[in-house]
Amino acid sequence: MLVLARKVDESIVIGDNIVVKVIAVENGVVKLGIDAPKEISIMRNELLEEITKTNRAAMGNSDASDIMALSKLLGK
Repeated sequence: MLVLARKVDESIVIGDNIVVKVIAVENGVVKLGIDAPKEISIMRNELLEEITKTNRAAMGNSDASDIMALSKLLGK
């Protein structure tokens, strides 16, 4: 993991086209602005974890063979 120190209005660049800028630091909370192409998905980690947990729960008793069969039906 790369750890960087940035001040308000300072940025980092990821790849050629993603810019992360520190907008504000208030009461121990850092506000970031992210400028990235529309095809790049940006999501809070805790939300992604919740979605993954919900999807796994929705699968219920499905096993790998059920998922593979559905994948073939959907052409993926």
